Amino acid sequence: MRTFFLLLFVFLLSACKVNQLPGKKTFNAFSNKQLFPMAFNQYSNFLKEHTVLENTPEQREIVEIGEQIARAAQAYYEFKGAPEYLKDYAWEYNLVKDPQKNAWCMPGGKIVFYSGILAVAQNRDGIAAIMGHEVAHALLDHGGQRMTLSLAQQGLNLVALKTTESQPEKKRKAILTAYGIGSTVGAVLPFSRKHETEADRIGLELMAIAGFNPEEAPKLWERMKKNSGGKSPPEILSTHPSNERRINNLSEWISEAKKRAKEINKN
Repeated sequence: MRTFFLLLFVFLLSACKVNQLPGKKTFNAFSNKQLFPMAFNQYSNFLKEHTVLENTPEQREIVEIGEQIARAAQAYYEFKGAPEYLKDYAWEYNLVKDPQKNAWCMPGGKIVFYSGILAVAQNRDGIAAIMGHEVAHALLDHGGQRMTLSLAQQGLNLVALKTTESQPEKKRKAILTAYGIGSTVGAVLPFSRKHETEADRIGLELMAIAGFNPEEAPKLWERMKKNSGGKSPPEILSTHPSNERRINNLSEWISEAKKRAKEINKN
C-alpha cells in the first residue's frame, strides 16, 4: 500500500504541464503523442458507424468555417510565441446526420457537428461560435485533463476502499458513498464546468480573430436556452455552467475578444 501511495503521489506531482494558450499549468499527464492516436482511431470508428453528410451546402460551410477557426488558432499561438504548438493537430470537420443539437472536437482537432444543431446555430456566426468553443476544448487539452482526473479519481477510490477495510460494513458503505458524492460534486463537476467556461472564453476570441461577429455567441446561447425549454439541472449538479451564466459571461467578454482579435490580426 505504501508503494501505491508513492506511485499515486508521483503521478499527481507529474500530471502538470503548461498550455501555451492560457499560459498556465494544467492537470494533464498525457502528451499529444499519447493522446492523439487514440482520439484519431475513435474518430475514425465513429464516422464508420454514423451517416456522414458529404458535399452538401451545410457540410461545405462547416468545413469552410472550421478552416477559418483553425487558421485563427494558429495565429493565436504565433502571437503567444508558440508557432509549432499545433504541428501535430490534424484538423477534420464532418457533419453527421443526427437530430441531436450537439457538436464536439476530439483531441488533435477531429470535429463533428450533428445536423440537428444547425437550426439553433441559424447563421455563419452561430456556427463559428459553436466551432470556436469546440476547437478551444482541443487547444486547451481538456480531453487529456479529463483522463488525468479520471485516473486520479480511480486511484483515490482504491485508497478509500483500502483504508476503510477495517470499518463495519454499514459505516464503510456510508463513508464510500460520501466520498463518491463528494468527489463528483466537489471535484469532477466543477472541473467540467471550469472547462466549459474556458472554452467559451477562448472560443469567443477565436471566432473574433477569424473575422466572425462575437456578439452572436450570447444570442446563440439564448436560442440554446429557449430550445431546452428552460429544463436543466441545478448548476452544482451539472457538467456545464447554467445557460444564464454563459450568456452573461459571453456578453461581458465581447469587448475583450474584439480587442484581442484586433491585436493579433494587426501583426
